[in-house]
Amino acid sequence: MKKLLILTLVAVLFLSACVKDASENDGNKGTLYYTIDVPTEAPTEAPADSTAVPTDSITETEPAPTETETVPPETTESTAPETEPVPVKVDGITLSIYEFWLNVGESHMPIVTMTPEDAPDKGEKWESSDKTVATVDKYGNITGVKGGDCTVTVTSTDNPDVYAEVKVHVKPEETEPESVTTVPAESEPAEKGEVTEPTYIGGILVVNKTYALPADYNPGVDPAAQDALYQMFADAAKEGISLWVKSGVRTYADQKWQYNVYVERDGKALADTYSARPGHSEHQSGLGFDLNSLSTSFGETAEGKWLAANCHKYGFIIRYPAGKENITGYMYEPWHVRYVGMDHAPVIHEKGLCLEEYLGITSQYND
Repeated sequence: MKKLLILTLVAVLFLSACVKDASENDGNKGTLYYTIDVPTEAPTEAPADSTAVPTDSITETEPAPTETETVPPETTESTAPETEPVPVKVDGITLSIYEFWLNVGESHMPIVTMTPEDAPDKGEKWESSDKTVATVDKYGNITGVKGGDCTVTVTSTDNPDVYAEVKVHVKPEETEPESVTTVPAESEPAEKGEVTEPTYIGGILVVNKTYALPADYNPGVDPAAQDALYQMFADAAKEGISLWVKSGVRTYADQKWQYNVYVERDGKALADTYSARPGHSEHQSGLGFDLNSLSTSFGETAEGKWLAANCHKYGFIIRYPAGKENITGYMYEPWHVRYVGMDHAPVIHEKGLCLEEYLGITSQYND
């Protein structure tokens, strides 16, 4: 019995020892099962094989920024095709004269002005409507061939739609039959062959029905008058006013032929109201010019009004103004200007006089 008690005690001690070793081994090797222990204090050191992440090692890491290349916005170039500059083309032609008279064999070349000034091609093409009456070369030099009338046309080679025309009258030669009936000798001015010198009054050359020019007086265009005329044209153009010479210098023979044509058509009495007898025309003096249009309606146009209001600034006067017909001896001609110079034109204009009133003279034929 005593022996059994001893064996039992030994067995208990042995078992106790085994349990203690097992307990210590459990603390060193860990368990085979996943258990959750809630410790009363945070462990100071995590087990070596623990997969737990220590709290002091956890840092919130931001993802590395991905570098993105900034692409500038694409500049969209205009897809519209580049417009080529429109070529400058001639759009207008003006002439220094639009009607004149020639003797057979005589030549005259009108001055051509094409616009705009910067048009690169200002080529001219000249043509005569009747080469048996008058011919024209490539430069615009018109030559009388035989008595008659024709029209000479100049066209822009750059723009064939732009052209200008000049009426040409060629006087028949003495040996050719006259194309018009001549005026009887008694209708010719009494002064024919009697006037030997031009008449000046107050420094002004006078040409009217009372005062005639010698038949051989043919000075051509007065240089001062021409310069003033072109300056007036240029200044008018700056204001949008287009002026040009329709009829300029005429010789005694030119005027005689023209006057006879009008007498045959309208009779002497009526012709004397609008056409001068030979020797009595201001066109022979080289100081008178017909501009733009031979119509009284010209006075109501912008050009006619500008001319009446401004020509005195250049030494010109409207030679045959309205309301002065019984003094000048001619109908109202808003297109006819006469150069008298800057000493006289502004005064005549300001006082509203015609040249006869200004000089205190008459204008009447002596027959």
